[in-house]
Amino acid sequence: MGRSRANVRYPLMLTILGFAMIATFLVLIMMKKMSPIAALVLIPAAFCVFVGKGAKLGDYVIDGVTGLAPTAAMLMFAIVYFGVMIDVGLFDPIVRGILRFCKADPMRIVVGTAVLAAIVSLDGDGSTTFMITVSAMYPLYKRLKMSLVVMTGVAAMANGVMNTLPWGGPTARAATALKVDAGDVFVPMIPALAVGLVAVIGLAYVLGVRERRRLGTLALDEVLVTEKETETVLVGAGGTGTPDSPAPGGGSGTTTGSDDADDERFAALDPDRPTLRPRLYWFNALLTVVLLTAMIMELLPIPVLFLLGAALALSVNFPHIPDQKARLAAHADNVLNVSGMVFAAAVFTGVLQGTGMVDHMATWMVDVIPEAMGPHMALVTGVLSLPLTYFMSNDGFYFGVLPVLAEAGAAHGVTPLEMARASLVGQPLHMSSPLVPAVYVLVGMAKVEFGDHTRFVVKWAAATCLVILGAGILFGTI
Repeated sequence: MGRSRANVRYPLMLTILGFAMIATFLVLIMMKKMSPIAALVLIPAAFCVFVGKGAKLGDYVIDGVTGLAPTAAMLMFAIVYFGVMIDVGLFDPIVRGILRFCKADPMRIVVGTAVLAAIVSLDGDGSTTFMITVSAMYPLYKRLKMSLVVMTGVAAMANGVMNTLPWGGPTARAATALKVDAGDVFVPMIPALAVGLVAVIGLAYVLGVRERRRLGTLALDEVLVTEKETETVLVGAGGTGTPDSPAPGGGSGTTTGSDDADDERFAALDPDRPTLRPRLYWFNALLTVVLLTAMIMELLPIPVLFLLGAALALSVNFPHIPDQKARLAAHADNVLNVSGMVFAAAVFTGVLQGTGMVDHMATWMVDVIPEAMGPHMALVTGVLSLPLTYFMSNDGFYFGVLPVLAEAGAAHGVTPLEMARASLVGQPLHMSSPLVPAVYVLVGMAKVEFGDHTRFVVKWAAATCLVILGAGILFGTI
C-alpha cells in the first residue's frame, strides 16, 4: 500500500515541481535577480537534483543540446549572413524608405513594425523575421527614444500569428499528429487568423498613439542627420562610422549596457562607410531571395542553407581574408549571446523532458478537464494551447498533448480538424516563450532585457490568442 501511494504521489510531485521550476525562472528574470542564461542553467539543475535525478543531469543536458544544436547552428550563421547584408547596405533603402513613410511619427513606426514583421514572416522562420525587422526598425526607435519593448512585443505577436502558415511549423505538426491534411487545417482558419493580425495592427496603433503622446511627433529633418558623422544606427552592422549617442528606449523598454557600448556594436548608416558594396547590391538581393526561397521549399536543412549563404556572402563581398575576419569579429558578440542562450535553454528543456515533468504537467492539465466539457474540447484545446505552448516546445505539445486531447474530443463528436485548428490559437504567445530560441534573437538584437519583454508582451499576446479563438468560433472553424 505504501508503494502504491508513493507511486501516486511521485507524478503529482513532478507536476508541482515542473510548474514551480517554470514560475521560479519567470519570476527571477522578470525581477532581474538573475540573467536569462544563468537562470536557464542553474534553476533546472537545482530542481533536477531536488527531484532526485541529479546523477542523470548530464544525460538530460546532452539530450537537450543535441536537440537544439541545429537551431543554434542556424542562428549563428543566420546572424553572420544578415549582419554581412546589413554591412554591405542591402537594407539601407528599406530603412530610409520606412523612415520617410513613418515621418518620425511614433504611431506610424509601431504600426510599420507590425506590418513589416508580418510580411517578413512569410518565410516561415522566426529568427530571420526578427533579424530583418529589428535591423530595419531599431534605428527609428533608438533615435526617437521610443520604448524598445513595444518593438519587440509587436514584432513577436505579428510573427506569432503568421507562424501558423503551413510551412511555419505548428500547422504541419498538428496535421501530422492528427493525420489530417495541413491545407484542410490552415485554409479555413485564414479568416480567424486575419482577425488576429488586424488585432495586432490595431494594438500597434494604440501603442503607437501612446508613444506619440509621450514623445510628440518630430519633423523628418530632426531625425534625418545629413552630416557624415551619422545618419542612424543599425543593429549589428559592425561598420566603422562615427557613432552618435542616442538615448535609451523610453518606457519599459530598458536596454542593456550603455549607449557607448551600443555605439561600439552598431554602425552608422553612413552612405560612405567602407563596408558598402553598391556594385554588388543586386547580387546580394538575389542571393537573399534565393536563400529564403530555398528555406520555404526545404531544398536543404536551414542550418546548411545559412552556412552556405554566409560563406558565399563573405567570400564575394569581402574577398580579402583580413576583411572577412573583421566582419566575423564585428558580429561575434551577437553570435555568442544568441547561441549561448540557445544552449542554456537546452538545459531547461532537457531537464523538463528528461525528468518527465513536462509529461506529468500536460497529463494533469488534461485530467482536470471536467467531463461536461467533452463536447467543447475544441474550445478547451484553444484555451489550453496558451499555457501549454508557452511552457512546452511545439513538438511536445503537438505530438504529446494534442493527440490525447483529440481522442477525448472524438468521444464527444469533435473532429480532428477542429482540434487541429484550435491548437494553433496559442502561437502569438508561444513566440515569446523562454523555450523558443528565436525570442533571444529578438531581445538580444534589440538590447531589451528578456524579463522586460516578458512582462510587457504576455498580456497582449494572450489577448490576441483569445481574439483568434473567438473569431474561429464565430466563423465556425473551431
